[in-house]
Amino acid sequence: MIQLQDIYLSFNGKTLFNSLSLSINEKNRIGLVGNNGTGKTTLFHIILGKTTPDRGLVEVPKNKTIGYLPQDLVELEPINIIDFLKNVTGLKAVETTLKSCEHKMAFTDPQSDQYQNLLKKYEEASHLFSVFDGYSFEAKSKKVLHGLGFEEKDYNKLCTEFSGGWKMKILLASILLSNPDIMLLDEPTNHLDTENMEWMEKYLEDYSGTLVTISHDRRFLDKITQLTFEIFNGKLNLYHGNYSFYLKEKDQKRLLIEKEIETQRKKIEKTEAFIERFRYKATKAAQVQSRIKMLEKFNLIEMEKEAKPVSIHFPPGERSGLEVLKVENLSKKYDSRFVFKNINFSLYRGEKAALAGVNGAGKSTLTRIISGNEDPTSGQVIYGDKVKIAFFSQESAQNLNYAHTIWEEISSIPTKMLDIEKRNLLGAFLFSGDDIYKPIPVLSGGEKARLTLVKILMNETNFLILDEPTNHLDMSTNELFQRALMEYSGTVLIVSHDRYFLDNLVERVIEIQDGKIYEYPGNYSYYNEKREQRQALSSGDSDQSEKEKTAQSKKREIRRIEAEARNFLSRKKREIQSRLLPIEDAISKLEKKKSENESLLCDPSILTDSEKVQTLMKELKEINEELAVFMQKWETIAEEMDQLNTKEE
Repeated sequence: MIQLQDIYLSFNGKTLFNSLSLSINEKNRIGLVGNNGTGKTTLFHIILGKTTPDRGLVEVPKNKTIGYLPQDLVELEPINIIDFLKNVTGLKAVETTLKSCEHKMAFTDPQSDQYQNLLKKYEEASHLFSVFDGYSFEAKSKKVLHGLGFEEKDYNKLCTEFSGGWKMKILLASILLSNPDIMLLDEPTNHLDTENMEWMEKYLEDYSGTLVTISHDRRFLDKITQLTFEIFNGKLNLYHGNYSFYLKEKDQKRLLIEKEIETQRKKIEKTEAFIERFRYKATKAAQVQSRIKMLEKFNLIEMEKEAKPVSIHFPPGERSGLEVLKVENLSKKYDSRFVFKNINFSLYRGEKAALAGVNGAGKSTLTRIISGNEDPTSGQVIYGDKVKIAFFSQESAQNLNYAHTIWEEISSIPTKMLDIEKRNLLGAFLFSGDDIYKPIPVLSGGEKARLTLVKILMNETNFLILDEPTNHLDMSTNELFQRALMEYSGTVLIVSHDRYFLDNLVERVIEIQDGKIYEYPGNYSYYNEKREQRQALSSGDSDQSEKEKTAQSKKREIRRIEAEARNFLSRKKREIQSRLLPIEDAISKLEKKKSENESLLCDPSILTDSEKVQTLMKELKEINEELAVFMQKWETIAEEMDQLNTKEE
């Protein structure tokens, strides 16, 4: 259906696509993946005719409708949502035609040719109105809008009254309702909470057209795609499965190539050894020549050049008190509406907790209050001893110095990091080469958000409050950031719609619903399971027997106890690790000092100075005694860790 053959495209002397080819067939459901900057969005623009390649063939059927959701924010007309949806889908034009025909027919002679032409036009418009399901369109629109997080009171608002994220939702709703032959969705989950995403995943299950999506949400890709297109080194690789399948297959492919390279290396070494051994023996001359020719014909297998692996980490911050945060009877209202009322919870050192809830529940409001960027209506936020906060939100980019370049901005932060470490960190967040000298005002919203995250990673903190930190990260950067957070010794409170990210990071979920707090001692999957159970119970299940209810209740209690046990072990392990770190550091320093002393004692110039030798021997004895004490401490604490690991198993 859609064919791209031998596509070449360069920007500013940099090759983006090098003989890229792809085929998209009817009803394909494709995930388009690749690191930021590899050209995913550009590929969409080529299909749409917005970008012309330097050379190559582009075939897109003209009889197919395409619905395109861009990643960048759009401006909408100053009309209410329902009218906008009618406009975009084409229903409004049909309604206008029907009304115009009805009006003209009322004043036209039924026997005239003009009337017959009007009647024909009216019948065609009526057919289209039926195709659009015009009589139920408004009801369908409201159903889709509700699924994307809109409320009844929003339907009569002008599109221009909504923020950028909600405008993108309106545009997404228009594409879903248009039911095009082909959907091109560029990061459709960026502005959706988890419930909205789950709704859209179910909605797309019934979509019968062709779907191609770019997304950094791996669970979304796993649920809705059946093929994966990877853009790598300017070319496109096809994998016949979803994102998890792609990761598995890519890893297996890499291992296979490594094995083939090793087999080839051994064969070459064996051949070279034969040539070297028998090079000067006349009886073996023909065999030697044969092997020399064999070597010349070898096509060396090479591994595709991957990006150099990097790692990122938070600098160690000062250890905080055990209770990091206490929220007491906290309330917030705007005008007469309470967002939440008299909520209470605490966070403890080393905990990694998620704030959950539907859009509008008050998650971002609560993070702003906790971080000190907004005042509550009543109640208080109490910080523990030696707590040092870093707060990230989509608005944090406003705090950047717009007179700076990227490099000047991060160089203004007091840090022990070397310039090379700063550059590596910037590279991990997709600022490489001369990009670091870009002035901040020219950066996109996503680039500003990533730069703000870099600044947080450079500060010595012990309590991170993060509101949707992964929105503008590609898969690889997302994983790097996740690992850094998992290794982070401080406390984390995070709002995110990335379910995979949360599942691997958090051990506790705090949900805001209807202005109240519900706590779940487990990861996101555990929370989601419990939430669904609660919803099912609240909606009925009246036919369920008391016996079944009791059994379910017992299961829930067992899972709760298991989750609490897991969390206790996790906290205990972090506490033990925090005790081990200074001991390991001391051991490392002592061993270094010991090695230095031993080296000096081997120095002939030192050995002639008996006084110096005695001093060094005395120091060495003291070092060994200290080492013995620290090693004993380390062994005792390490044994505690082993016992915990045994319990965990």
